[in-house]
Amino acid sequence: MLLMLVSLLCCVPAATACLQCDRKIKLLIEDLTLSAPTINDQIEIKKIRDHAYVTYRETSRQRKGVIDTTTLYRARTEYQSELNRFLNTEHTGSVTFEAIQMLAMGRKILEKHLDIFIRDGLCPNKCGLLKRRVMDCSSCRYKIYICPSPSGQQDCGELPVQAEEGGQAVLNCFLPWHRLLLGAPEYHYSWARGVPGTEKLNESDFKALVVTDDSSVVLNQLLADEQGTYRCSLQGQDGTVFYRVTFPLAVAPLPDQTHRPVVPPPSLPRGDDYSPSRPTADLLVPVVALVTALSLAASVGLTVVLGMMMSQRRAAEQPRRRTEGRNTHSTV
Repeated sequence: MLLMLVSLLCCVPAATACLQCDRKIKLLIEDLTLSAPTINDQIEIKKIRDHAYVTYRETSRQRKGVIDTTTLYRARTEYQSELNRFLNTEHTGSVTFEAIQMLAMGRKILEKHLDIFIRDGLCPNKCGLLKRRVMDCSSCRYKIYICPSPSGQQDCGELPVQAEEGGQAVLNCFLPWHRLLLGAPEYHYSWARGVPGTEKLNESDFKALVVTDDSSVVLNQLLADEQGTYRCSLQGQDGTVFYRVTFPLAVAPLPDQTHRPVVPPPSLPRGDDYSPSRPTADLLVPVVALVTALSLAASVGLTVVLGMMMSQRRAAEQPRRRTEGRNTHSTV
């Protein structure tokens, strides 16, 4: 039986040992051992399990033998489902042989997830330096894993940006693998004035702009003289540069605005187009003079009429006074 076990497990990849690092899987495999109907079968399954663990550890030394928590969780969840189904099913064949099959199934499940992790997840940095935390499948302990830049440099090229004067420019140097970096790296932004690409720049030409936890910087109300070469550098607390990218920023000036002279409206024509509702200055002068003359004439006429009325009244009062005088003398 052990020979059969060795033949099934001899090709187990290094990281298959990672399954034994998961506590839930270890407990389920323990339940698998205790599910054997006889003591002899339990002892046999225990030998198979122990030999599988030894084989896993020996093989892990020949491969990378690392895994991240996300991949281990996915593999554990799928394998746990298969173990639970096996434990809840009645078996009529050899218990030891079925136990070997379950251990081999765990290998296949982890191989599937691990292939994806090694290809896409372990070192996703196409440029730049990645220093991340992974689990060592041999010791079941976490360690630092370094993914060097494929190009050997931390410089990841240029991302040209164009904007208009008075407009806005967004500089963003974030990449998804930045989340995997250990510690608390920060984004250092700097810039050098001038038309991008016209001259070779030295480190002393760049002036610090901002240091921030945010990966993006927004430049508002751009001026024409703010165009230049902007640079983003992702650095650790010890000054280690993990990633760098350059933003050549070109600011297009606004087009010149020509001022047109103000043309006054044409004067109103006199003649056929005359309208009484629009009196001119020449018409107002005689009208005002006529009104003034009529007012003076009316005043003079009113004064004469009032004088004549007063004269007539005085003339009517004088005979009345004379008659009253005669009557007085007769009485005496």
